[in-house]
Amino acid sequence: MISSDSIRGYTDIMILYLLLDAPSYGYEISRRIREQSKEKYVMKETTLYSSFTRMEQNGFIESFYGTETAGKRRTYYRITPVGRAYYSEKLQEWQLTKEVVDQFIRSDFKE
Repeated sequence: MISSDSIRGYTDIMILYLLLDAPSYGYEISRRIREQSKEKYVMKETTLYSSFTRMEQNGFIESFYGTETAGKRRTYYRITPVGRAYYSEKLQEWQLTKEVVDQFIRSDFKE
């Protein structure tokens, strides 16, 4: 399992990736992150919703109510054009980050 500290700077990019093709809601996004990471990363609910709040304040996503399910209205999120530009920036940043960190990784290291 990956620690939250290791992945903290990239939670937004994971959420935005899942919103590129269609709007979604919190539980579904959380489930898809868990599944796509093959259970190696589980995003805590507090992390997910604080990311939603931060990204909405920055204009990267917008929220809206979907159709009602059994009781409570579900809040959906969709990526905005500003969010798509931010996602593109983060992809470039990630490539650079990987290049730098890879310079300090030894695949032949054994204790």
